[in-house]
Amino acid sequence: MPRESKAPNFLVKILIGGISVLIAEFFIPGVYIDTWTTGFLLAGLLILINITIKPLMIVLTLPLTIISLGLFLLVINAFAILIADYIIPGFSVDGFWWALLFAIVLSIINSLFGNNMDSRD
Repeated sequence: MPRESKAPNFLVKILIGGISVLIAEFFIPGVYIDTWTTGFLLAGLLILINITIKPLMIVLTLPLTIISLGLFLLVINAFAILIADYIIPGFSVDGFWWALLFAIVLSIINSLFGNNMDSRD
């Protein structure tokens, strides 16, 4: 069997993630994305954050995650969005609670599309 390249899969995840980000931004008044290219850039950055920084945050907050029965993972997702807000100039979130709501809506939309915004598959 020939081995498939992971690059097309990664690009598809960015494409679906960008569409999900733009849809979620439409529904949440506290999140602002300047252009559609910023939305796709945000999707790519969120994938990179989910691969690199998020596992470290999960390990460091494991007791809180266990005590909250996994709900603290939503807080970690909100912090990942706030990190992206700090890095990407055309993307802004009005605060932590808007980032948390954005994380929840983005998770729902990504699950409907079958995209997990994580490139490790």
